[in-house]
Amino acid sequence: MIATTRRGLLATGATGLLGGLSTPALAQAGLPAGWPDRSIRIIVPYAAGGITDVISRGMAIGLQGALGQPVVVENRPGANGTVGTLAAARAAPDGTTITMGITDTFAINRSTFRSVPYSDENDFAPISMVTRVPFALMVGAHRREITDYASFVREARREAGRLSHASWGVGSSSHLAFEFVARGERFEKLHVPFPAQAPGMQAVAAGQVDSMMLPVGGANSLAVDNRARILALAHPTRIELTPNVPTLTELGVPLATGLWLALYTPRATPAPIIARLNDAVREGMRNEQTVNVFRQQAGTPEPSSPEELAAFAARERVQWAQLVMEKNIRVE
Repeated sequence: MIATTRRGLLATGATGLLGGLSTPALAQAGLPAGWPDRSIRIIVPYAAGGITDVISRGMAIGLQGALGQPVVVENRPGANGTVGTLAAARAAPDGTTITMGITDTFAINRSTFRSVPYSDENDFAPISMVTRVPFALMVGAHRREITDYASFVREARREAGRLSHASWGVGSSSHLAFEFVARGERFEKLHVPFPAQAPGMQAVAAGQVDSMMLPVGGANSLAVDNRARILALAHPTRIELTPNVPTLTELGVPLATGLWLALYTPRATPAPIIARLNDAVREGMRNEQTVNVFRQQAGTPEPSSPEELAAFAARERVQWAQLVMEKNIRVE
């Protein structure tokens, strides 16, 4: 979660947290001879086409070169990432199955779901942070009267609960970020949850839903085709991908948030294998194709040590729990 100042809902946490990155492990005593001797699987707990899938496929390219084995992406969507994350937790702890954890699956779900079938703390061992991407607020091109953030707020208030908002699930980071804006600007909205990011984007592009808060790369892919308009960026500063889009902070809304993505392995995975995977992540993030995938999503490679990732995720859990409690958002 990135910083906001309004009532302390989203405490300063993500920006710069991983600035003092440790150097890669220089040795992995005890690593099984020849490891890895078969392909590596990245479980993505969301459907194809969303940012988690896109970043995972970019990361797979880099890891494949670093490890010398095929790296395949397996999509296991369902229940805001719970289905795939549980499958990853139950995988053999031999380093050949890893998962792309995100804000939702490793920080939010424990607060929004009455019961989560996995423990993000106890069932997984962190490997490395991967990247973070800011959220953007967009509206479909069919809402011609909404040309900027001010007109968006005006129409949302005028329609009194009829303006529709897509997300990738009740209690998801997409839902919570929009909830923050709606509560702050004092308007009611119609929430339309989808099972993943891509179907929500498609609904907005088709004129079936009015708006969505989502990673800026996805929003920009619709904006360049004139199927949607980006109204504001939930980031402390403007970014290179969308230089003409104002930030919410500029518009008087102190919200800067987005999605973080990180790699995890089952808890019992031996430390030498985790160290080797961490080294491979760092090497893979230097792959030109991988870097380009990140860039298209307004992300940059952000490798970390396992310990840094663990500390970062612990802070995120606390901050999101505070927001969920205040908004009283629960998934039955």
